[in-house]
Order: sequence, then structure tokens, then C-alpha cells
Amino acid sequence: MTGSDVSPSFRLAYVPGVTPTKWVRIWNERLPEIPLTLVAVPAAEACELLRERGADAGFVRLPVDRDDLSAIPLYTETTVVVIPKDHVVAAVEEVSTEELADEIVLHPLDDTLGWERLPGRPAVERPATTADAIELVAAGVGVLVVPQSLARLHHRKDLTYRPVTDAPESRVALSWPQEETTDLVEHFIGIVRGRTVNSTRGRPLATAQPEAQPKQKRPGAGGAQRKPAAGKPTGKGPRGGSGGAKGGKSPRGGSGGAKGGKSPRGGSGGPKRGKPRRRS
Repeated sequence: MTGSDVSPSFRLAYVPGVTPTKWVRIWNERLPEIPLTLVAVPAAEACELLRERGADAGFVRLPVDRDDLSAIPLYTETTVVVIPKDHVVAAVEEVSTEELADEIVLHPLDDTLGWERLPGRPAVERPATTADAIELVAAGVGVLVVPQSLARLHHRKDLTYRPVTDAPESRVALSWPQEETTDLVEHFIGIVRGRTVNSTRGRPLATAQPEAQPKQKRPGAGGAQRKPAAGKPTGKGPRGGSGGAKGGKSPRGGSGGAKGGKSPRGGSGGPKRGKPRRRS
């Protein structure tokens, strides 16, 4: 890693509906010396923010232009219809787009679903934002079809939502400029993909552990054996006698040493001495 790859902080963009809390927490645990800065951005402006280097990486909604941006799809959201709690649709568990044919379906300008044909009846004008559309739903003007995370983001006590079985779905991805795939970006990719702290790309940049050194052998282990000290026996004889130079008992109880013990039949094992001759 070169000095140009290191920045004082890591800037992470995210679009409405995405909650990056879990990944930010892991980043702060692993790289506390590199602050992570969150940048909230409308879904329609997220890719342009990355191109202008307004963030190092970001959670965006697909599609993404792959000519200059890299993207890793993360998950697909359930699409729901937001309705008043006393609406007839609130009585069922899920609906289809055909069942919304008689409803005024609001279509905000920041819509994130790629509709080929919008269900229901169109409103007189399109709301500027999803938040504005939610207010109109609460006023009884119409219903709104959005990704589930946006329905939760704009939750109100007087509103509820139900899944729409055949509506387009929104996919969330992690994206970054292709020419700016830095070590910090790689590290964040590892966090999002669930790599552990000890994995190759998930290891903390400033606290990477050194390679393990081979264990040294203990003195004497596997090497040349020590010679016994001079004069000390090296082991015991076949039946418990000592096998040293001083001689222990022979296999039948006699002394096997040089000093001479009893012979196997009770005699002396040394040379016989004669009586001294008298002088005449």
C-alpha cells in the first residue's frame, strides 16, 4: 500500500432505505484509526457522486453504468404498496398489480422501480419525492408502490403496507469508481462480504499480524545425545544388577566386577593367594 492510497477518512455514500449501521460498526472495530464518514445521497444522484469522487464507495440501487463504476449486488428488496390502515387492501396478506387497477397509484419523480407499465390509474401530477407521496397517501389521495425499506423509512401510525407479488423489485449494490479500487475500498468490500478479521483482505491495515515464526526445538530434542559422566553407570544389568565398571551382581547373584566377588558356585572370583614361605 502506497502513501497515495491512504486517506484521512473513508467516505461511504448511501441511498434512502439502506441502513449501513452494521458495516460501519465493524469498520470502527477493525480500523479505529481511519474514521468512516457517511454521506446521504438521493438514489438518482448516487452514481454521479461516486464519479465525482464525492465518496470512496456507496450503497446504490441498480442499475449502475459498468463502464466506469464497479458494483457488487447485495440483496433484492420486497416491493410493497403503502395504504391507509382502514383501506380494503389492509384486510389481505398480499396483492397483485391487477388488484390495484381501480386505485390511483402515485408515481414520485424519485421512484426507484423500473416500471414498464404503472398499475392502477395515474394521479393528476407526480409528487416530487417519495416523502411527498407518503403524505398524499395519508391524506387519502392514492396509494404508493415502493421497496419495503422505503415504506419502513417513512413509517406512519396511520399507514401500513402489503407485499405486491408481481411488481418490479429493487436491488441494492455496493459500488465504487473502477479506477479507485484502493486498499480501503478492498477492506470495506471484505466487511460487506463477511470476511473475518484474519482473512487476506479483511485483515486490519494498520494491525496486520506478522508471519508466524517456526518453533525452535528445545535443547537436546532431536539432537545428539549427551555422553554419560565418567564413572557413572549407564544402565541396569539384565536382572537388576548394575552394568557399570564397578560391577554389580552377576546373573546368579555373584559379583561381576573387577574387584572380585563370589563366583557362581560360592568361590572367590579373584586370583588365589598362597601362604608366605618361611625363611630358613
